[in-house]
Amino acid sequence: MRVPRASAALAIIAACQLMVVLDGTVVYVALPKIQADLGFSTAGLSWVVNAYTLAFGGLLLLGGRAGDILGQRRVFVAGIALFGLASLVGGLADEEWILLVARTAQGVGAALAAPSALALIPANFAEGPPRTRAIGVYTAVAAAGGAVGLIVGGLLSDWASWRWVLFINVPVAAAVVLAAPMAIRETPRRPGHFDLAGALTSTAGMTSLVYGLIRASADGWHDPLALGALGAAALLLAGFVVREARASQPILPLRLLADRTRAAGFATMLVFPAAMFGMFFFLTGFLQQVHGYSALRTGFAFLPLTLLVLASSTLAARLVPRFGTTPLAATGATVTTAGLVWVAQISSQTGYAAGVLGPVLLFGLGAGLLFAPLTTAILGGVAPADSGAAASLLNAMQQVGGALGLAVLVTVASTSTVDVDGMARAFWVAALFTAAAAVLSIVARPRAVGTEVPTVRPAVPSANAQIASDVNTPPGGRTRSPLGKG
Repeated sequence: MRVPRASAALAIIAACQLMVVLDGTVVYVALPKIQADLGFSTAGLSWVVNAYTLAFGGLLLLGGRAGDILGQRRVFVAGIALFGLASLVGGLADEEWILLVARTAQGVGAALAAPSALALIPANFAEGPPRTRAIGVYTAVAAAGGAVGLIVGGLLSDWASWRWVLFINVPVAAAVVLAAPMAIRETPRRPGHFDLAGALTSTAGMTSLVYGLIRASADGWHDPLALGALGAAALLLAGFVVREARASQPILPLRLLADRTRAAGFATMLVFPAAMFGMFFFLTGFLQQVHGYSALRTGFAFLPLTLLVLASSTLAARLVPRFGTTPLAATGATVTTAGLVWVAQISSQTGYAAGVLGPVLLFGLGAGLLFAPLTTAILGGVAPADSGAAASLLNAMQQVGGALGLAVLVTVASTSTVDVDGMARAFWVAALFTAAAAVLSIVARPRAVGTEVPTVRPAVPSANAQIASDVNTPPGGRTRSPLGKG
């Protein structure tokens, strides 16, 4: 492949990944202005974040499957087009429900585009240094995108309007849609069918669960709608598990959860983002509402976290071969727990330098140490035929965990009113989430070097499988243990 075309393909894929990750947090610092403009309640305001996150996380598995069957580039372009259109509608919204519908549609578009972006890397970059570089850029963007969103949101909210945190996606999406067919190779279609029942039950179940929690935070735990939503969630999620156990081509092969280490990794990917999303949500509110920070100043308050996530992620990738994934992931979760315990001491007199900067630095350091090794542990040892499903489930756990965690923390903080005391309670619960992540990292049974998890190949392998196969198989062809010395 010629260098100019390869560079263009990488730029397009990276731009897509940055947009979909950034949009999970870009609205955080704009939330007070959105609330003042459109009249959201405190509990309802979290749905500006949750609507996007739930649609994105809930449909990720189906999005990856759609790319396998219809062609990854085709689904990638369709997802970005929907994402851009939804961003335009959201930016023009003059009522609450219009913005929430637009944010949901953004999440659907992201769920189509993100798995296909990952699958297009092996199809467009030769094995060796070109593919390694492409994967490196992709993962770096994914690691830093959330924190970058806070800065971009602050800049746009202060210099223009909260609406520009959505409008900014429109020209980028248009450029990607026009350039992708010329710069990116299409993948072949594969025979198969969609597991629509699995996708619908999982998405509806998670949506009902979060709605029930937010409803309870606003109207109490005796509210009939809250209890009904939580009951429906239990039934839907149970139905999803039964469906996936019987489906011939499930979107979630349950055999992926049979290995103790991998199951603990997925559980960690559920609880850790719960703490991270909550920290972003409540610290932005603390800085803006208690200390009167502008949106721009709030965004830059998180810049140290962005830099430390990038630095510690790079460091962790170099340390995994020496120490294994378990010590690094456990250390990362422990460091973030210390940061959350620290920030849980806040009061209305707590300043940024004395009580916020330190916790932010610890959280950035710990997150970088945890995410890269944990991803290695989850994808390592997976048969190539199941690697795509494992990667999609990993992303889904992050997105759904963030939405669920935010709902739980809003419930905790809203027991009476969302004041500094409520924020402190939320930080204590977030610290319990990261402490659970540390325990999960420690108790997971390490796999012995050279062993593989017994798996059964699905009828239609995912196009994403080649990525994890390349990562886990060295030149000699022998599978490496993802845990090394863990």
